[in-house]
Amino acid sequence: MIEKMKKLTFLVTNKEYEVFLENLRELGVVHIQQLQEGVSSPQLQTALDEQQRYKQVLQSLETASKTYKLDEVPVEDIYRTSPAVLLKHVEELQAEDLRIQHEIDATRKNVEVLEPWGEFNPESIARLEKASNQQIFFWRSSTKSFKPQWEEMYFATPINEFSKNTYFITFSEEKPDIQAEQIFLPSGSLNQYQVQLDELRTRLDALRGELLYINSNLRDILEKGETQTRNEIQLGQVRLSDERVAGDALHLLRGWVRADKSDDLTRYLDEANIFYEMEDPDFNDDVPIQITNGSYTRLFEPILKMYSLPNYHDFDPSIFFAPFFMLFFGLCLCDGGYGLLVLIAGIIMAKKCKGEMQDYGRLAVWLGLMTVVCGLLTGTVFGIDMTQQNWAILAPVKPYFLNDNGVGPIFGYSPMMVISIFIGLIQVLLGMLLKGCKDVKNYGWPYSISTFSWLAAILSALTLFGLPACGISIPVIVQYLLYGVIGVSALGIFLYNNPGSYKKPALGLLSNLGGGIWATYGMATGLLGDLLSYIRLFALGLTGGVLGSVFNSLAYNMTESFPWYIRWLFMVIILLAGHGITFALSLISAFVHPMRLTFVEFFKNANFEGGGKAYDPFRIIKENNQ
Repeated sequence: MIEKMKKLTFLVTNKEYEVFLENLRELGVVHIQQLQEGVSSPQLQTALDEQQRYKQVLQSLETASKTYKLDEVPVEDIYRTSPAVLLKHVEELQAEDLRIQHEIDATRKNVEVLEPWGEFNPESIARLEKASNQQIFFWRSSTKSFKPQWEEMYFATPINEFSKNTYFITFSEEKPDIQAEQIFLPSGSLNQYQVQLDELRTRLDALRGELLYINSNLRDILEKGETQTRNEIQLGQVRLSDERVAGDALHLLRGWVRADKSDDLTRYLDEANIFYEMEDPDFNDDVPIQITNGSYTRLFEPILKMYSLPNYHDFDPSIFFAPFFMLFFGLCLCDGGYGLLVLIAGIIMAKKCKGEMQDYGRLAVWLGLMTVVCGLLTGTVFGIDMTQQNWAILAPVKPYFLNDNGVGPIFGYSPMMVISIFIGLIQVLLGMLLKGCKDVKNYGWPYSISTFSWLAAILSALTLFGLPACGISIPVIVQYLLYGVIGVSALGIFLYNNPGSYKKPALGLLSNLGGGIWATYGMATGLLGDLLSYIRLFALGLTGGVLGSVFNSLAYNMTESFPWYIRWLFMVIILLAGHGITFALSLISAFVHPMRLTFVEFFKNANFEGGGKAYDPFRIIKENNQ
């Protein structure tokens, strides 16, 4: 349900303005309309930058807590005093962490370069060069490429063989012409760099232990600071949303309040002698939206928000598409075993998680439960077709499974295909009904006549021709009545598809006749295309069952010749891998395609426009977004 809103206009003097804003924030019910979009100030920009710093630090601490398994290192008490002080300290720790990591990388490279040469004093190399009046060059070549003549020509001396490479040195006055890679050694010794590497790692572990301590014990201080900055940002944005009038003596503010929460606001405004006007929104106003639904329908609101919030003159489609989405999910996954897995996962999430994840767990419970029901109705559990099993317990119910081997074809087609199209027809007709009701609400009865005429014509035609196809006879008088409804509906379709054009009667009649012809063509092609789209419910459910059955057959047939004590292991591996792939692919399809049917077929026929922006009242933001 979309909450009713009231439009507010305030006029406040300079003297009262700051007190007024504080009181308004305390009440926390007014959504301030920004009159100056995109305008900023140095103070606001500073607060925005600071909020971003808090977010980055909190995110990095969360990542550290999941990445590092180290002992926590307490920090000094001074960092408990202020969120800003602690924020700066954490940023310094992060900068030092990055610097040490770079230093570790450089030191590790030096160790890797020196390891093949072993431990020696670099100063001894310089003394040797001075004493021999020769330069010492360090080389590496593959062991196969090392040539013995280098020993005679350049006094090549092998030092070590490592990873199929020979490390050697040469003595000469100039760099010799050798087909090998020259190695340039760092200035320190291997032992010095190894000690330095250990020290750096110890420092890094201590630093990260401090970060872990802050995340475990002082995170609430940073969250408090982030909340304070959000309040500063909100206040700054409100201060930039006023308009100066009467020579800058007055502040003009506009906003919105929920109609059911306006009493406390008006009481305060009257007591404070603040000038205000409260009225119903105009049709063209950009009214903020707040949706209020029950515990079941609320679970589907995140799916709606993936598309858009409704605008103020729309309807809230959540309650209408929620049962269909749940049913579509069950039909697309359509396996009792897979549904049981979703159900169990949902129960665990609902019990163990908090906030949004808990709601997602509850949603998964409903979706899993519907999948179990659909899987049992179609007789599929982990790819096993129940109609093909010779189990005595299944004998009484086999004829009732909704597949070709159970109920059998309907009108020559698979029963689930017919059921999918029938469900799609119901949703499309519901969308048309909602469109007609929306037209009545926003524009008046004349603008809904065409939609309701189409609805009456389609329902009458389905009754007139569908019931006899199902073997149900219709009395003659009822047939004439249905023909009459179709005829009257045709008048509404061709004469009232654009009532506004009758302001000019002659042109209005021609306009409506032309519009009726075009609407008939659009309905004939669009309705057929929309209904055919719902066949995907049958196709996806069938595909998942077939893939599961294939992997069951593979697990059984491919291991048939194995001894029993080995066979079970390979069967389990094949079943887990095969059903894991099938379950993952089917799960994605079972979420994506119901969204597609909802966003395209249902929203189109219901004329759902969307484009609403969320109602966000000016209030004191508390921790955890309260």
